[in-house]
Amino acid sequence: MTRLADRLGLALPLLQAGMGAVAGPELCAAVSRAGAGGTLALYKEPPARAARLAREVAAATSCPFGVNVVPEVTGPATCLDQLRAVLPELPRSAFVTSFGLPDADAAQAVQAAGHPLVIQVGTVTEADAALGQGAAVLVLQGTEAGGHLLGRLPVDRLLADVRARHPDAVLAVAGGIATGGDLADAIARGADGAMAGTLFIPVAESTAHPTFKQRVIEAVADDTLITSLFHIGWPHRPHRVLRNPLVTADQRAPATFIATTRVDGREHPIPRYSAAAPGNDTTGRIEEMAMYCGRSCTRVTARHPAAVTVARLRQEYESARGPRTTSPSPANGTPARTSGSRKPTRIQER
Repeated sequence: MTRLADRLGLALPLLQAGMGAVAGPELCAAVSRAGAGGTLALYKEPPARAARLAREVAAATSCPFGVNVVPEVTGPATCLDQLRAVLPELPRSAFVTSFGLPDADAAQAVQAAGHPLVIQVGTVTEADAALGQGAAVLVLQGTEAGGHLLGRLPVDRLLADVRARHPDAVLAVAGGIATGGDLADAIARGADGAMAGTLFIPVAESTAHPTFKQRVIEAVADDTLITSLFHIGWPHRPHRVLRNPLVTADQRAPATFIATTRVDGREHPIPRYSAAAPGNDTTGRIEEMAMYCGRSCTRVTARHPAAVTVARLRQEYESARGPRTTSPSPANGTPARTSGSRKPTRIQER
């Protein structure tokens, strides 16, 4: 047990990221049943639909799970509406995660309902503010992570800085976690656990588009890069994605509609450069859409069910908790990962 597992009632100190177009009720419930912290993405869901999705998860698992809000995308009012709709549907063991700082009303609503508040941050200043809001757990996101980035520091540096400032805080790291060895390394460096996103994109219960899943499985770390290209719907926030024709193009193409996605029987058009990731109900030019992916993709190699993925990681983690030998990486001086399969290194032409 670590403080993260103890605080949230988990068998394994690992949270699944609440990724839009990926983390639906089936994935959340499956990860939860396997002993990790499954998380339902609320993203831009209307409150009534968000409540219905939360009920689906609650009916599918008796283990702790979370719901994730993104206040800077929805805005404070809609975020609060989502929470007011969802909180009555959550069992007592559930938790709420926020990507970035929520406003005071949202934080108070979660705490008044008796659920732990987990806040993901990317800077020391945000960590201070989140603890001031009563966060039970901080998720420290490094630049190795896939998706939208909250800061500019690698995860090990951010962890060291926040741990030195807040020695008693419950801290999880996000970025670079794909194996039980990765998780054990993070805990050895002072974390209480971790959050993983890229690891769960290809699993069977993920709602990511099949092309998205396959690209993550085939990718290595240098197939990802940080850009601000996919900004429509979520501006002013850099993001780590897989390279695609838009990223490598010399000139910017028109922001015309390139795809559609179906939600509750209705078609929604998606423009080129949208922040939307391709889900399994998306059709169109999938290869031109944002496929968020972290550098840990090098160690993500298969499309197993979530239960198999979590069981494998748990076994690796328990094996790695004994005496371990690591060697410094010549690239950044951090310990080399010692567990899990890797894909062949790919030489990139630039």
